[in-house]
Order: sequence, then C-alpha cells, then structure tokens
Amino acid sequence: MSKIIQDVNLGLNLKRLRESKKLTQADVCARMELMGRPVSQPLYSMIENGTRNNFVSDLMVLKEIFDVEYDEFFQGLSPINKYEENK
Repeated sequence: MSKIIQDVNLGLNLKRLRESKKLTQADVCARMELMGRPVSQPLYSMIENGTRNNFVSDLMVLKEIFDVEYDEFFQGLSPINKYEENK
C-alpha cells in the first residue's frame, strides 16, 4: 500500500471540497465505505486536520466523491523548501 506523506496539509482543501458538496464527514465516510475504502469519521477528521497521512487509493476515491480533478487537492499549496531554515 502506498501512502502520501503530508508534509503540506491537504486537509483545508479536502474540507473546502467536502463543504462545497454540502457533505458531512460522516457522509464522506459512508461513500468511501461503499467504494471499498472504509474510514471512520474520527480518522477522516484527522485527514482534514493534517494529522494523518493519506493512502493514494483514498485520494482516488475522494476525487470521485467530490467530482474534481486532482489539482483541486493541491490548490493554493506550495512545496516545502527543505533548504530554508524553519521559521
């Protein structure tokens, strides 16, 4: 299984996409389960908060649930420059 390690938080974009579809976290979890990617609401909350890494398969399912292109997950985000000092 491949995971995406969140060094940049995708959670705010996932929350924005979920809310734009007028879905609750529980709604998203129910749809994910129907698509073979069960996740509990507390775990999904951790994804939106950026405290849990994502599986690639979960992002594929979320793309379908939210009916968006993958670039929507990364809108407004910038990569972390590992050579800059932590501020």
